[in-house]
Amino acid sequence: MYSKVETQRLKQEFWIAFAEKYPRKWLLYDTKIKDFSLKFFVENTKAQVYIAIENKNDATRIAYFEKLESLKDILEDEFIKDLIFERNFTLENGKIISKIWVEKLDVSVSNRKYWDEIFIFFNEKMNDLELFYLEYDDYIRDLEINT
Repeated sequence: MYSKVETQRLKQEFWIAFAEKYPRKWLLYDTKIKDFSLKFFVENTKAQVYIAIENKNDATRIAYFEKLESLKDILEDEFIKDLIFERNFTLENGKIISKIWVEKLDVSVSNRKYWDEIFIFFNEKMNDLELFYLEYDDYIRDLEINT
């Protein structure tokens, strides 16, 4: 078991190693949609790549989620299989967001033997998510279309 300081140091080393192995600028928060981002997540049981829709206005948040839901078949057939769509996902702090993610289970940020496996997962899935977003961003951003 690691102390809080050791855990923070290990996570910092993890992200530095990932950036060194895949030195590129990820889209992440640069979607041009307020409170709509692509994210990486890793802990001691899983790794995830996901879209977070965190708009404080529930109607707007749900409208963006429904736009993505309308593209689900395309997203899964052409980009990423086994996505999980959750309209109302509750964060640890109690905030409700919409979340669409893919995850890899049975990996751990605390065990360096899994790092390459996580890095490959992150690179492949985030690249696919970015390609999808860049292809359909005009449709997703325009809430006047099909909402």
